[in-house]
Order: sequence, then structure tokens, then C-alpha cells
Amino acid sequence: MTDKKPYIVCFGEVLWDIFPAGSRAGGAPFNVAYHVHKMGIDVKMLSRVGDDELGKQLTDQISNWGITTDFIQVDHEHPTSTVTAKIDEHNEASYEIINHVAWDYIGYQKEHNELVAEAEAFVFGSLSARNEPTRNTLFKLLEAAKLKIFDVNFRPPFIDAELIKTLLHKSDIVKMNKAELRQILELTGREYTSEEEGVAFLRNHFDIREVVLTKGSKGAGYFTGEENYSCPAVPITVADTVGSGDSFLSGFISKRIKHESPEEVIKQAAALGAWVTSKSGACPDYELSEFEQFKDRHF
Repeated sequence: MTDKKPYIVCFGEVLWDIFPAGSRAGGAPFNVAYHVHKMGIDVKMLSRVGDDELGKQLTDQISNWGITTDFIQVDHEHPTSTVTAKIDEHNEASYEIINHVAWDYIGYQKEHNELVAEAEAFVFGSLSARNEPTRNTLFKLLEAAKLKIFDVNFRPPFIDAELIKTLLHKSDIVKMNKAELRQILELTGREYTSEEEGVAFLRNHFDIREVVLTKGSKGAGYFTGEENYSCPAVPITVADTVGSGDSFLSGFISKRIKHESPEEVIKQAAALGAWVTSKSGACPDYELSEFEQFKDRHF
């Protein structure tokens, strides 16, 4: 790679979220890429779209946002992914995710190894690994990555216990919510007693360096080394929760790759997660200065 500017790689699904009010670009790893880019950090999105009008519109949108589409493959057999999203009366989203779409077939290319090896972090989730082609590519790239960040992001019915365990073993940093912590403990046959004990067990059992735990209105926890850091939830009016966990992770990454203090890392994560939850959609338009003013007001 000739470009020596620090960057991260996000791997997995890019798609159109279809809401009652219209369609928006999305997919958990792409949402992370969008907000990391907003934080002023270079990002490469590694994914796949269909050779169709929706795919062209999606790559045009990503490109217009200033994120390179050089690593988004075009699939001539499988369509660009669409997900039907429904928002309930509590502003919570549920998703109908179609199987066998373009990002299920992300192909491995040797040049990706260097791309991933030189990245400050490699971000991935469990959903993109639901089918063998993309799963095989992911496993190869994980061998090259120097900092592997796993966003658990369970999406029923695509939850494979053995796959989750394998990905946990391969990860350096894992981000999950409280419900996912309980589910993962169940998968390992462990009873939930407290979040501290649950996280400590997972870190020891899977040899995970750091765990980030989101708890909605109860804030968040960051478990690193022998220390546990907590951050209260930022009081906001919820627009919707679409992409709030993804933006939280983006805030975390933006400070973590700069080796800032754990207190500053979790504070940035909580602030960005809250900021996006106060907006409509996973990738709202905003300037970095607007977010920084919001953060200054709350911290």
C-alpha cells in the first residue's frame, strides 16, 4: 500500500434499509465505517453489491460520502441486499433480512491481505459470516489483521453457536449488548450471575483482550486489562435506535486506535452513540464540529 495514512477496514454487509419513510444505506459494518469517517479517520469498506441499479445507487451514495468504493465487489449473479426495517412504538427497530444476496459472496483476493495487515483495525460482525463464501474470506483476512474488532450484532435467525464461538476465539476486542452477553453465556453453558463475572468468564474462556458492553439507558462498560470502566447514558430524546450500537462502536474505535485513555475511549463511544440515537436513521448527515459541541455539553 502506498497510502500511509492510518486507516481501518470494515468488512461485511452493505445494503439498503427499507423504512416506511424511504430507503437508506446501511448494514452494521457500513454504519461503523460511515461514522469512523465522520470522526476524521480514513476507512476502507470491504463488501459486495449486485450488478443492478440498487448496487450502483449504493456505491454512488457511499462514494458521495467520501468513502472509497475500491474494495466493494460487484456480483453478477446475486442482488444487492435490501432489508425491510420496522420501527415499533418504542422506537426500536426489527429487520427482515433476505438471504443469498451479494454480500454473502464476498470473494477473497490476495491484495486484501496487505490492505487488512496494514490497517489499524479490522472490524467485522457475525451476520456477514452466515454463508460459506463470505465466511471463508473473513477467516482468511482475520489471519492478517493486527487488531480484530468483533461486533457481535445477533440477527435471528442467523445465529450459529459454533460460528460465534470461533469468531470470539479469533477476536482481540468484542463489542456486545447486555442481551448478547446473556446469549453468549448460554451458548457456552454458563449461567448469568453479573455482567462483571460474565465478561470476565468470556475474556478468560476465549482469550479476549477487551470487551465493550452497551446497556442502553444504563450506559456502557469497558473491560480492559484488570480494570473496568463505566460511562452513564447521555440523556437525549430518542429519534430511533437504528445504528446506535454501530455509532457507539465507531466512537470507541476513533479513540481506541489513537491509544487514548480508556476513560476518553468510552466517553467518545457513549457520546457518539447518543448523538446518533437523537437523529433519525443510522447514517444521519452531520459535521464533526456539531458532534463535538454535543459531547462538550454532556461531558
